[in-house]
Amino acid sequence: MATSALCGGTMSRVSSVLNRDVKQFGKKFLFDRNEETCWNSDQGSCQWVLLEFPQPVKVTELHIQFQGGFAGRLCRLEGNENGGDLAKITEIYPEDTNRLQCFTITEEPRVAKLKLVFENSSDFFGRIVIYHLDVLGEKLL
Repeated sequence: MATSALCGGTMSRVSSVLNRDVKQFGKKFLFDRNEETCWNSDQGSCQWVLLEFPQPVKVTELHIQFQGGFAGRLCRLEGNENGGDLAKITEIYPEDTNRLQCFTITEEPRVAKLKLVFENSSDFFGRIVIYHLDVLGEKLL
């Protein structure tokens, strides 16, 4: 059964934060499960979120909730298992909606690093707003 691969040891990085205001829109709000908070990128195309897991995981699902009007239209997943260059895993096509979207990752990649690259956005300026992000899978030893 797939469970959240995110844990206290998971490191995260993001491409940008709106007006560099990490207190209000920082990356920590991707995972806090609070409907009132969000990560808000600055403008520009190719925004991204990078996750580094403390141990390799087999990724089976991606759960993501955007703010409508600020959703990624094309999302590329990249990853690696043992510290080399990131390789493309798959592409997903989220809807421009406020509801939680769940994507099954049929490739079930084994990764220590996972990068979500938002090639473009439904926002004219390329901003992305995410209220919730989770990666489900199986932790590997």
